[in-house]
Amino acid sequence: MKITILGPAHPYRGGLASIMHTMAREYQRRGHEVNIYTFTVQYPSLLFPGKSQYVDTPAPDDLHIERVMNTVNPINWVSVGLRLKREKPDMVLMKYWTPFMAPCFATIARIARSNGVTKVVCQIDNVEPHEHHIIDKPFNHYYLRGVDGFVYMSEQVRSELVQYTSAPAIFSPHPMFENFGKRVEREEACRKIGLDSSLKYTLFFGLIRDYKGLDMLLRAWQQWQPEGRKLLVAGEFYTSRESYIELIDSLGLKDRVVLHDRFIADDDVRYYFSAADCLVLPYRSATQSGVTQIAYNFSLPMLVTRVGGLPEIVPDGGVGYVCEPTVDGICQGLKRIYSEGALDALQANFESERKRFSWEAMCDKLLEVYEQTK
Repeated sequence: MKITILGPAHPYRGGLASIMHTMAREYQRRGHEVNIYTFTVQYPSLLFPGKSQYVDTPAPDDLHIERVMNTVNPINWVSVGLRLKREKPDMVLMKYWTPFMAPCFATIARIARSNGVTKVVCQIDNVEPHEHHIIDKPFNHYYLRGVDGFVYMSEQVRSELVQYTSAPAIFSPHPMFENFGKRVEREEACRKIGLDSSLKYTLFFGLIRDYKGLDMLLRAWQQWQPEGRKLLVAGEFYTSRESYIELIDSLGLKDRVVLHDRFIADDDVRYYFSAADCLVLPYRSATQSGVTQIAYNFSLPMLVTRVGGLPEIVPDGGVGYVCEPTVDGICQGLKRIYSEGALDALQANFESERKRFSWEAMCDKLLEVYEQTK
């Protein structure tokens, strides 16, 4: 098959780019002709909450990546759509995670598939975004009704998707991230990222947004007050940094929280997951989370809140525990996961549990949806 992937890719940073690269490699391994079209402009600088959208590493030499899409230029959307219409790939594979992308992606998709050959298949992260805006529903309508089929990664996404479209849709859980390497010795990991190895660490990892509940975790941490342990917060603020610093100070947690408030480069991810003995996702809302799939790779037990698809990914008593999305619920969850023998019991389940999450299965499901659209 001739497959064109549309979405984030080098030089853009983050988990979404890693996903597109991994799927391209898997399809190439199977003998398909694959190219990736990524952005010339993904987010205008004024709308991007982080410090940088880019990596400074060389482009992967095993992938064909071309920067062609401008998310804020309608003339570009038509141009890219017409290009795909002429090129006639069998499948255009898109990644959809925010309604901001809808006008660009929908226009391209609708023009491309008008050639009667190309089918547009979407791996969808979210339908309704975690942070709501008035444009969400009309933008979702425009995009979701211009796609031939979907692969979704949680039942919450499926229930939202059917409100917009009756196109074929198949479930496949978020695959495990393997591109961050393997676990290293804890002492080495602590040394690499400047931690005191005589202490133990509980990890909060990823971009910091209000819906992810870091404020609840901080309050639970103050309520729990563990000895010889610190909360390691690793990730760039995509919300007000000052409000969290003020909260840490007001709770008296300045000496009990280690804050690495920056984007964590791919090469450093393994050190954080090797230095900690537990990952906490105290989210207020969720569909699924790529962070859990990093933890699966490093066999790091997890505490997740009972929201969205998180309990599907981390069933209670498997490789982690599920708690209520409240300060008291998170506090009780921390006490439970750090009770005697709990971490060892959870860690023993990783080998069997991680078999559910493979890129081969995800790519199979995308092709299965493609076949249903023909």
